Amino acid sequence: MSISPMGRDVRQTSAVPDPSAAPPREIAVLGATGSIGTQALDVIARSGGRLRAVALAAGASSPDLLAEQVARTGASVVGVTTQAAATRMLARLDALGVAHPRTLEIGENSAAEVARRGAPIVLNGLAGAAGLSATAATLTAGATLALANKESLVIGGPLITGLAAPGQIVPVDSEHSALAQCLRAGRSDEVARLILTASGGPFRTFNRARLRAVTPEQALDHPTWSMGPLVTINSATLFNKGLELIEAHLLFGVPLDRIEVVVHPQSIVHSMVEFWDGSTIAQASPPDMRLPIAVALAWPDRVPAVIAGLDWTRPGQWTFLPLDGTLFPAVDIARRAAAHGGAAPAVCNAANEVAVATFLAGGCGFTDIMDLVAAVLADFLADPGTVPATIDDLIERDRWARARARSRLGAAAHG
Repeated sequence: MSISPMGRDVRQTSAVPDPSAAPPREIAVLGATGSIGTQALDVIARSGGRLRAVALAAGASSPDLLAEQVARTGASVVGVTTQAAATRMLARLDALGVAHPRTLEIGENSAAEVARRGAPIVLNGLAGAAGLSATAATLTAGATLALANKESLVIGGPLITGLAAPGQIVPVDSEHSALAQCLRAGRSDEVARLILTASGGPFRTFNRARLRAVTPEQALDHPTWSMGPLVTINSATLFNKGLELIEAHLLFGVPLDRIEVVVHPQSIVHSMVEFWDGSTIAQASPPDMRLPIAVALAWPDRVPAVIAGLDWTRPGQWTFLPLDGTLFPAVDIARRAAAHGGAAPAVCNAANEVAVATFLAGGCGFTDIMDLVAAVLADFLADPGTVPATIDDLIERDRWARARARSRLGAAAHG
């Protein structure tokens, strides 16, 4: 994600590791060629030997980039989702004069296989529901999970948290990283509420009519962050904030009615914790994802000089605004799903992924995205069935929700 213009130049610390320091933390990066993955590898490269990438996994879209990452890191375990992408990656490694990785996993479950290979820290930077199996594999293997793939926690809910030992999941999202840092200021029983901040996206000043006319090109142009298409659209609809509300509830054990969302367009304060005495602790930094990535990979320590800090000598203004739940109902929908529990959050996520893909392809309007999610959730809540007992049960509900969403979109197109 892009660095804020509010950053200032700082003197970088030496990249030469201290010989007396502990050996580098070995890390597997899942989604290595995506936005989170590339920034994570940048953090690792700049860590002065504190961190080391030993395993990489990626989809099929950028095999040449994956080969170059293998060449730079020396990763010995690599996963890629298709044979064609694997062949292209190996050819690129040959052209670079770099040895092939010791272990190459190929297929849709390649990221989960890489997660099982034994790196003590696994960064899950995959997008969407595809990250669920990798999250489960990481926790089952006993590795620390640096979690950027919030969907896997939202979908899995207690089934995923039940796999995790205390402290095994460390959040990468800037909001949850901020909360984790702020929570160090007091005991868990002193927490009054969590406050998640939201940029509000590019359309926070729009009315309903203008929102209906939003194009995919407009929605992909986020004012603060540079992200993949799914996360960018989720940020524009504020569905991303709904997922983050559920994630905060699951990660920190704070009841849903004590988690609030406020709009903060500057994206400098990344979240806040209010304690029972009325004191509020906020985490502030330029909007650069390399910072929360570094915090997660080094937790509970810090990596020096990851980004430039805020320039407190420059005039500026921070604003905080209430969220308009009528225009942007995503947070309320997510709160409703989380309150029901079971497979309801997974259903919302699946319907949203179908709706976003349809919107990007020109098959529905911007406001149709959340309308569809709300409708599929209502269909599910009318007959939710039994509470899922396994990950496979959740995957089955995910499939049902996708089919239901496509059916509703088809009916609307022919209505």
